[in-house]
Amino acid sequence: MDKLRVGIIGTGGIAQSVHIPGYQKLEDVEVVACCDILPERVEEGKSKFGIPTGYLDYTEMLAKEKLDIVSVCTPNYRHMAPTLAALEAGCNVLTEKPIAVNAVEGQKMVDTAKKVGKKFCVGLNNRQTSEAQALKRAIDAGELGEMYFARAQALRRRGIPGWGVFGEKDKQGGGPLIDIGVHILDLTLWLMGHPKPIAVSGQTYQKFGKREGIVGLFGQWNRETFTVEDFAVGLVRFDNGATLVLESSFAANLENDIFSTQIMGTEGGCTLAPCRIYTERNMTLLDTSPAHLPNIGTHAENIRKFVEAVKTDGEVPVPGEQALMVTKILDAIYASAEAGKEVPVA
Repeated sequence: MDKLRVGIIGTGGIAQSVHIPGYQKLEDVEVVACCDILPERVEEGKSKFGIPTGYLDYTEMLAKEKLDIVSVCTPNYRHMAPTLAALEAGCNVLTEKPIAVNAVEGQKMVDTAKKVGKKFCVGLNNRQTSEAQALKRAIDAGELGEMYFARAQALRRRGIPGWGVFGEKDKQGGGPLIDIGVHILDLTLWLMGHPKPIAVSGQTYQKFGKREGIVGLFGQWNRETFTVEDFAVGLVRFDNGATLVLESSFAANLENDIFSTQIMGTEGGCTLAPCRIYTERNMTLLDTSPAHLPNIGTHAENIRKFVEAVKTDGEVPVPGEQALMVTKILDAIYASAEAGKEVPVA
């Protein structure tokens, strides 16, 4: 069997750190082309990774290269157009998270993938950690029973990114909620079996991003162009009666950074960090911690599973439909914060 031909759209940090190396670890694929609007990034991608061909226009790359797979590694506001173009060119597509800046654009991507019959996956890689996989196996075995509440947290004490466009709402779509909250929300919904959300109440805050004299552990950001929230919280109600609280921050006065989820069920509960399951047996409360879990490169594993799905016509690790539902919830949190009331999830 010939190797699957891969093209990269957007040859910046996420492409160079995880996407290109992830594909190049696999024997049955070959990264044959890369594209970026910056010539120096194209040349860097070619020379650093031995990619034979580079382009400044992804439409030219799609027309000339006859690609099987495309990774879209552009900023959020440029996810939709290259994804649609790649799908319509007959490529299977892995788009970086979030699916798009909003659910309207995400819906077009999902609909196009269905129309052309190609695989469409989103780079929400945190499902692939050993801890998440262990909890999922326990949940699927019924160890938690009926899951009725979750608390998902992606919190940084001082972690406003000092690079890129993370502080610009028109390009990013939002702040921590859409950048890191998207990861823990996706992971939590996946663990819960994707109950259907019906309504959301949310609030956003901007307390640090515009201020002088704030510590920047991720570098100093541009306060003049900072137009996103630095903290957000949302309450999600599902049609099965369950609820979920989501909290996400770039900056907040708390002791430590937190990236974890807690789920409560009728037969047990669990936390991601630390990875534990909490149950009761024979009138005794038990805390169970897994041992000797392997260290998994989550981006590489997401890419491996995506390639395997393309080869076998199987299900991709993060279907576009599931990533779209995550973004619908995020959109609803922003809408609720603006309206000052609970809003339905479209």
